[in-house]
Amino acid sequence: MSIAEEMTEVATPPPAAPVVRWPVLVAAGGAMTALLLVLAPRHGYYLDELYFRVAGRHLDWGYEDQPPLVALLAAVQTALFGDTVTALRVVPALLAGIGVVVAGLIAREMGGGGAAQLLAAAAAGGAMSSLAAGHTLHPTAVDHLVWLTVCWLLIRLVRTGNSRLWLAIGLVTGIGLQSKNLVVLLVLGLLGGLLLTPGRALLRDRFLVLGVLLGLAIAAPALVWQATHGWPQFTVAGELSGSPDVNTAISFVIGQFLFGGLLLAPVWIGGLVALLRRPDWRPYRAIGLAYLLIVVALLALGGFPRYNEGILVALVAIGSVPAARWARTRSKQTILVVAVVANAVLNALVVLPILPVQSYLDNPVLAGLGGEVQTGQTGAEELANQVAVVYRDLSEDDQRKTVVYGHDYSQAGAVDRYGAGLPRAYSGNNSYAGFGVPGDDKTLVIAVGVDKASFSDLFTSCEVRGKLTFALPNINQDKEILVCGGRKETWAATWRKLHWTGTF
Repeated sequence: MSIAEEMTEVATPPPAAPVVRWPVLVAAGGAMTALLLVLAPRHGYYLDELYFRVAGRHLDWGYEDQPPLVALLAAVQTALFGDTVTALRVVPALLAGIGVVVAGLIAREMGGGGAAQLLAAAAAGGAMSSLAAGHTLHPTAVDHLVWLTVCWLLIRLVRTGNSRLWLAIGLVTGIGLQSKNLVVLLVLGLLGGLLLTPGRALLRDRFLVLGVLLGLAIAAPALVWQATHGWPQFTVAGELSGSPDVNTAISFVIGQFLFGGLLLAPVWIGGLVALLRRPDWRPYRAIGLAYLLIVVALLALGGFPRYNEGILVALVAIGSVPAARWARTRSKQTILVVAVVANAVLNALVVLPILPVQSYLDNPVLAGLGGEVQTGQTGAEELANQVAVVYRDLSEDDQRKTVVYGHDYSQAGAVDRYGAGLPRAYSGNNSYAGFGVPGDDKTLVIAVGVDKASFSDLFTSCEVRGKLTFALPNINQDKEILVCGGRKETWAATWRKLHWTGTF
């Protein structure tokens, strides 16, 4: 096929897109945001949020385990709304609501009318990945919306032929890189999809170059920070990813159905098949191929199934168009409505704090799907209280020269949030190590969760003063609380030995 033929095929738009049902989409997005905000204060901070909250007081162009945007959001939210768990989750809830609207806009770009747009918004909002992304402050809260938005903009670019949309794609991608580098995977997948289809003609455009430059300019500070610090984020990413073995492959496939919507699998799979087979959707085939390329890459790298959740939800939105056309009879409409509602309810029960935490422990299905997520939002205040007991047992003279050390950032973050009256908490984990080093006048350390053998090598004395216990299962259960004194070196030298990069 000649270049002229390729350009003609890509640039020839389908019939004019249907009217955007703004009232319906905004109402759906608003309902999503409202639900998330109502449930935000239940249970408590998630482990990572205890870290992000402190990172917000130590703003930088980058961190060892992430770009800077989430820390900035933590700082802005606590400044505007207060130092509460709800305050920290306002932006994620808003972003999730916007994602619902974008899903409806994707359906509209694919020719979907009001019914398809509503179905796309409802199905996307009820997806496990959307609910999880909107519940806690995390890089995924931004990344999820970025993936959806880039998919929408590319579909619109293909439909309209307006190459200036490359600038918008570059802008959104650059913002995404300030939150999570995973958006690069989406860009590479879409690039591969375009190269394998007539959409490659869209790559011969000066606005693409300008869009790339714009995205890189926005992302440059975080990328430069990583480069000048030895790319520590790769160390963390490597630890998070498992080996590409059979078990990982099986869990990855299962995860696609869970994150895309178990009860709505026919919708997103139907969208993928339609992208690859429908003649009138041939210009958009790059989206379907991108999904397949990303899946292959993640399987090869041992990545988690949630890593491509953004394009999965885009497929849900795309599949809503043929699904809405299929549901022409009352019985089919009933089936579709029941599937959407049941899917949303089941996913909400798994990832949102609707039920008491004990309910997840008593039910093996809920425990397997969402138990870790729910218990990860408990225990922070209990941990701080037990550290306080050890601190109060010290003499007043010893208290004045004591600091608290958490082996991982969540332990230090818990003491920082709930340890009123306790000395400052430090940690050598990831960028928490850069948030401060104790002064050399601090000669006693209350150490939480450390390995006694290795930690004791840094001090002349270390005594076990307690073990952490919790009412509910907790990753810190039975970890020791030590009181150590007689530091053998300066804190600066000791800190180099305590600093570690990775996950707990």
